[in-house]
Amino acid sequence: MKRSIAGQPRRAARAIVAGAALVLAGCAGVAGGPSGNTHVPQPAKAVDLDRYVGRWYEFARYENRFERGCDGVTAEYAKREDGLLGVRNTCREDSPDGRARTSDGRARIVADSGNAKLKVSFFGPFFFGDYWVLDHADDYSWSIVGEPSGRFLWILTRDAKPSAEQAMALVERVRALGYDTTMLRRTAH
Repeated sequence: MKRSIAGQPRRAARAIVAGAALVLAGCAGVAGGPSGNTHVPQPAKAVDLDRYVGRWYEFARYENRFERGCDGVTAEYAKREDGLLGVRNTCREDSPDGRARTSDGRARIVADSGNAKLKVSFFGPFFFGDYWVLDHADDYSWSIVGEPSGRFLWILTRDAKPSAEQAMALVERVRALGYDTTMLRRTAH
């Protein structure tokens, strides 16, 4: 049986439409999760990057696809010579002692944000996500991070296991920012 050259453009068009549908379906999965806050506040205060860099421990988060099954989660930020921040996220699969999985990325500061809004990428030069430091302790012992949709939220601390008093205060601060605290998943360390 002979192949028709005339059918090639139609086949290519179908492939493009199918590919676009897959991309949109993937985006819908990310953006389609429940929002824990439909009115995300602007960051409360500026961020001193020299004090923000270093290691943070994830105390709690809104569950998300890319951290499913993760415990022992840390985030490390470092200044780079090109003016960006280096980002290394590490998670332990299924338990705090599980196999380590790391992801390296970079972040750029959003202009006129007091260093409190960043664009972070782990996937090349074209895919940047919002990273907003919604609030942080004056001594940089904790940080609450979100983004404009209200679907993602992280509570970060400098200590892997904050005191019960600090943990309760952080959950209350998240509630005061308008977030649904029943959606928080505590991270084991």
